[in-house]
This record gives sequence, structure tokens and C-alpha cells, in this order.
Amino acid sequence: MNIIDIIKTRRNIKVFKQVPISEAELISWLEAASYAPNHRLNEPWEILLIGPDTRAKLNHKTDFGNAPVVLALLSKPAPTPFERDENVTAASCFAQNFLLAAHEAGVGVYWASLGALPHNREILGVQQNYDVIGVFGIGYPVEVPTAKPRTPIISKITYLS
Repeated sequence: MNIIDIIKTRRNIKVFKQVPISEAELISWLEAASYAPNHRLNEPWEILLIGPDTRAKLNHKTDFGNAPVVLALLSKPAPTPFERDENVTAASCFAQNFLLAAHEAGVGVYWASLGALPHNREILGVQQNYDVIGVFGIGYPVEVPTAKPRTPIISKITYLS
């Protein structure tokens, strides 16, 4: 599959098979994700691998689709609001790289935003001034949803003189 096909066929997966993900594969996708663009190569991302006790405390409505692996992606704090925005953007690029690397290997990801809620930040032990980019369920999909229509990109372009 070429990169355009990988991008266009990646979906948020809701239900996973009970097939384990090897730690070596997971680490290889995270390593690939670490090549995301980031200002001054500060690599502002941190990863929390979530075990069964913490996962139960998060009490996600579908338990992340029963994904065999759950992790949280954090963005480190920064001294200024501008640098914080740069960190969050870089960590989001990290997330996208991870999603695409996993998808290329036939693995799906459920991206949930629940980690940003105050009580879930506490459950995850997220330090003050860190941003939670997402909590991700990772596994082999039971099914891959079809693509939903997108707005034609030409309608999103403004030409400046």
C-alpha cells in the first residue's frame, strides 16, 4: 500500500479482535511516530502504557472496544503559550504517524479524548501543565468502517495575493 492509500483507508476502529499485539511491533510503530516534525527537536511526547487496573478506573463506555493495548499520549509543558501550541501540534503529528504505521501493519486504533477530563487526568497521574492528546485502544479490527464523505478540499482553500 502506498502512503496515499494508507492515509485514505485509515479509520477509527470501534471493536477489536482478542489477538495480542507484540511489544516489538508496538515499539516499532512508536519509534516511527517519533520522526514527527517537532520544533528544535524537543520531542515533546510522552507515552503511558495503561494496564488493566488503570483501564478499569477510566471506565470507558466500550472499554476501548476491548483493544488488547491501551496507551495515553501526552504533550510536555512549555514555558510560553506559543511553545505549548507547538508541543501539542508536534505530539498530534506523532499520533498521526503512529496511526498510519499501525494501519499499514493491519492494526487499528481507537482515539478517545477522555484523558483530558480532570478526573481521568488524575487516574492517569498526568502532571499539571501536560496536555493529554488522547487515549488510544490498539488492536486488530473486527471490522473497518467505510469512509465517510469529505468536504472537497478546494472549498477549504483561500488564495492570498
